[in-house]
Amino acid sequence: MTDPRTPAPPGAGTGEPEPIRAVPLRHPGQWVAAAIILILVGLFVYGAATNDAYQWETYAKYLFDKRILRGVGYTLALTVLAMAIAIVLGVLLAIMRLSPNPVLRGAAWVYLWIFRGTPVYVQLVFWGLFGSIYKTIDIGIPFVHQFAHVDIQSLNSAFTFAVIGLALNESAYMAEIVRAGVASVGEGQTEASVALGMSWSKTMRRTVLPQAMRVIIPPTGNEVISMLKTTSLVAAVPFTLELYGIATEISGVNFKPIPMLLVASTWYLVVTSVLMVGQFYLERYYAKGATRALTARQLKALADAQARPTLEGKGE
Repeated sequence: MTDPRTPAPPGAGTGEPEPIRAVPLRHPGQWVAAAIILILVGLFVYGAATNDAYQWETYAKYLFDKRILRGVGYTLALTVLAMAIAIVLGVLLAIMRLSPNPVLRGAAWVYLWIFRGTPVYVQLVFWGLFGSIYKTIDIGIPFVHQFAHVDIQSLNSAFTFAVIGLALNESAYMAEIVRAGVASVGEGQTEASVALGMSWSKTMRRTVLPQAMRVIIPPTGNEVISMLKTTSLVAAVPFTLELYGIATEISGVNFKPIPMLLVASTWYLVVTSVLMVGQFYLERYYAKGATRALTARQLKALADAQARPTLEGKGE
């Protein structure tokens, strides 16, 4: 016989099981590791702040120098132009690699073999010597008619050759990224689109590419960040107006290379951080529907939808 004053356990008499009381696990090792890391970081920051070799006064003086900011602008211009050309060429090369035409496949394979098999610095050196290798370029029908004559030595455009050198090298890697993205989409998607009467171009635009972007975007974002840092090699062309080149020139005058390297590194980190944020939002946009995990807004909407019939039933 039970005491009527004793409260009934939760769920008694309702046919529902007693709710489980979840107790979070404790992980003391995480706190120990975090404490050790914080101590090490604090010691490093203190040591760097008190080390006169870093010359923080010189660092602060040149961080927002006009020449440095101009170098940042040239670095961004090199990155954007080279990546834009590389993406277009990469898509074209990927289509050639996937083409049933053996000539197109072979030409694309040779291109990738050359530009992926040689260092980018060596390629940039060749582009710097392009005016010595080809002094003039004639455009037209061979032995019949000449439409244009270009004197390469009179151009003296190191910036243009730097963009071309970076873009051609990067296009070889972008071609493989795009090819892998297209290959990741199931053949059934293409077959279903064709069965619905879509053309090949419309199938690629509406069906294949939107799904392939989930695979293409992450490595492309990494390539953009890598391109930003690769621009420091364009001194081989030679083009020395980008960020690293400007920092090197200034350090050659004031004989303070350490703070100038810190200035260049700071701006590389700032621009890279901005690019990483953009990459995060692009990945999240193209990842819609790729996972069953619901966002907080979707969970709230689902809970409201489930609670609405219950409230309506009580109202009746």
